[in-house]
Formats: sequence, structure tokens, C-alpha cells
Amino acid sequence: MFQITVDETFAAGHALRGYRGKCENPHGHNYKIRVHVEGAELDDIGLLIDFKDVKGAMRAIIAKLDHQYLNDLDPFRTLNPSAENMARYFYQEMKAGLAQHAGRVRVSAVTVYETDTTAAVYSE
Repeated sequence: MFQITVDETFAAGHALRGYRGKCENPHGHNYKIRVHVEGAELDDIGLLIDFKDVKGAMRAIIAKLDHQYLNDLDPFRTLNPSAENMARYFYQEMKAGLAQHAGRVRVSAVTVYETDTTAAVYSE
């Protein structure tokens, strides 16, 4: 099995509803998103998938979130914008964004870093 990862970053604000502590207040993060893509076969030139295809799908998602207050955006109007929920959101959006490659590669995991030392991972 081959696996590649691509990292992208963006800045956004949020507040955790129902949390008791500092994070219940509006605050921001410089997020790092790491997408893991895997597959058993390489293409005819020896690539699992072109990095630019993964980056393009990631950037389309990030364009909707960058420098925004996440609580004001779907699906986070109702879904708490925790790192865990963001990881699942990115996973689902990346799966759709790479649908033309389905059958040969799949998104295996997404890691959302809120800080350099804290992250949440979602996989199926």
C-alpha cells in the first residue's frame, strides 16, 4: 500500500459551544490540515496521485474557511467546530473532492492541528 500526505494551513476563529473554560470564548487558530491518501497501485508514470490534485481539493475547502468565524458557517452553525468535527468535515469534503480518483485511491485519514502540539485525526 502506498500513502502520500499533503499539508495546508489556514487561519480561522471559533468558539466551542457547551465548553466550560477559555475555549467557550471566541478565539482563533492557525490550523494545519494533513490529508493522507492511499492506494495499492501507482499510475503509469509511478505516481499514486498528483500532489497538485490533492492540494487543489484541499484549497477549495480552505477557501471557504480561511479567515472566517467557523461558528457562522455550515456545518458548524449547529455542529461544534472542534478539531475532531473539523477533521471529519475535511475527510468528507476531501472524499468528494477526489471522487474522480475513487477506486484507485482513497482518503485514509485527515489530521487537524489546532496548535503545533495538539491535533485530532479522523479516518474511516
